[in-house]
Amino acid sequence: MIRVVVIDDDRLVTESLKTILESTQEIEVPKTGHSAEEAVCFYQEIQPDVVLMDIRMGEKTGIDAAKLILNADPQAKILLLTTFSDEEYISEALQIGVKGYLIKQNLATIVPAIQAVMSGQSVFGTEVVGKLSAILKETSERKSSIELTDREEDILIQIANGRNNKEIAQMLFLSEGTVRNYISQLLDKVAVRDRTQLAIFYYREYKK
Repeated sequence: MIRVVVIDDDRLVTESLKTILESTQEIEVPKTGHSAEEAVCFYQEIQPDVVLMDIRMGEKTGIDAAKLILNADPQAKILLLTTFSDEEYISEALQIGVKGYLIKQNLATIVPAIQAVMSGQSVFGTEVVGKLSAILKETSERKSSIELTDREEDILIQIANGRNNKEIAQMLFLSEGTVRNYISQLLDKVAVRDRTQLAIFYYREYKK
């Protein structure tokens, strides 16, 4: 059972999301909250598998809460759910290491997104993906002179295609431990913090 904490300042939204998620019978929602402070408190209290959280919530945003949660637990899986597709928010979400950024209108994507995040993938809504190229030009100065080995490029391509370590290992006939080692090398070489940013690096520097 996947445990998901839902945070949104609109109580009707939290109840609706709770109903949608628990109707799958593979997700339970042990807590719902309505502020950034509750998001941090509930994460510390029950250590959920995923936090599904709105961005604009009074004085403190979902981004503020995500920063605090990720500082304490870099492995935390956070999905930001919002009606806003502002480039500033998307950029900040990428930088702090959230696992996904979805637009509220696309409710049908929420359960698949949670399942994907649990399998090790990062998920961004169609509207967000469409903005990534412009965001990267403004927020990052990656050097195309970074030299990758053929095997590192193979791994990078599979990451960009959304595959998890087990799938990459199977496709490239490697052990999962070897795949993890390559990914660690890539993170250091490209100077980014997570798989999502590696995928973005690939689309910006290699898939032109």
